[in-house]
Amino acid sequence: MPLSTPAPAQLDVADALLALLRDSTTEPRPDDQLEALTLAVAADLPVLLWGEPGIGKTASLTRLAESLDLPLTTVIASVHEPSDFSGLPVIGDDPAEQGVPMAPPDWAVRLVKEGRGLLFLDELSTAPPAVQAALLRLVLERRVGALRLPSAVRIVAAANPRGSAADGWELSPPLANRFVHLQWAHDHDVVVRGLGGTWPRATLPRLDMELLPEAVDFARRAVTGLLATRPTLVHRLPSGEARRGGAWPSPRSWEMSLRLLAFGTAARSSREVLSRLVRGTVGDGPGLELLAHLDRMELPDPEVLLADPAGAELPQRGDLRQAALDGVVSAVCARPEKARWEAAWALLARAAETGAPDLVVVPATTLASLRRPDWDVPPSIERLSGAVSLSRRADEAAALVGSGARRVSGRASAAGAR
Repeated sequence: MPLSTPAPAQLDVADALLALLRDSTTEPRPDDQLEALTLAVAADLPVLLWGEPGIGKTASLTRLAESLDLPLTTVIASVHEPSDFSGLPVIGDDPAEQGVPMAPPDWAVRLVKEGRGLLFLDELSTAPPAVQAALLRLVLERRVGALRLPSAVRIVAAANPRGSAADGWELSPPLANRFVHLQWAHDHDVVVRGLGGTWPRATLPRLDMELLPEAVDFARRAVTGLLATRPTLVHRLPSGEARRGGAWPSPRSWEMSLRLLAFGTAARSSREVLSRLVRGTVGDGPGLELLAHLDRMELPDPEVLLADPAGAELPQRGDLRQAALDGVVSAVCARPEKARWEAAWALLARAAETGAPDLVVVPATTLASLRRPDWDVPPSIERLSGAVSLSRRADEAAALVGSGARRVSGRASAAGAR
């Protein structure tokens, strides 16, 4: 009769199976939220990931630490006392002479000995107010008791929305204003491929050394330019408790936005990544205003366009091209001269040939109204006549369809009333 396999051997087999399940690889894959997180980490700003339970926030941080070759230290904020972050008093031989130092916890000592690392503060929204208050100095000054964490230590936290957090609390405004808030959501394709054994790889952004001075100048001009015209955005504490626990504008968060803009510009990050970062520091409303201000900064100077219509480089994005053409027409309106008027027509013709022709209809109509009796019609207008007439016919057809639909609706209503 064969003997049964001993239980320990079966556990060894189970451990081998678990090891195979944990074995996975990584691959480079475009991921806006992962790039935004990595850029904020590179900029040495504390990051707070918001997301529902079970979507992989902790796993993403683990892979981030592995990709960046940083030792990961996880601290569950809700299971600690305030003294775990502010330090425990230790009485020495002569307190009156030496004072009473605040002893740091073991995890802080390990980070100092390592000299680098990723500190992950998990379940932040379940930390009571007293613990949140103790975290203020850690997040802003990197101090734990008498210890100061090395500059190579980065801080990332994670939280669940209050509705899905176990005994959740809203974040206090002072603590919330110290973080870059990133909304974390699962990507179906990433999850499916990851469960198959391949996860996206986080890499530090490649900063272009030659772009650094230009990036700093651009970020400063962007933030100061907006705040100079919108002074009420400098500091705006939200009225609702829930919104105070998120991103909102203050001098501190604007400084964070400026830093992230500089890093994003030097790394040539996409507009979507910059949008996530900016809105995560000053909030959706002020963040979108800053992004719109960036678009206006990137518009070409109307006078430069009028000086060389044939060689002018117009924006490719439709909304930016429309704004550039409107700016040219406004410049001619401000100083109407025959040469400038003709240059504007040449520019509109070039815009119609290199982009969507319907974008020139409104500027062309305004420009035509500026014609003086002694100004000859430039030949470039002929190149626009097709686009303008086609657009007008489309508008007339849309108006006819709309009026027909209203008549049918009116007849149906009348029949229903009878």
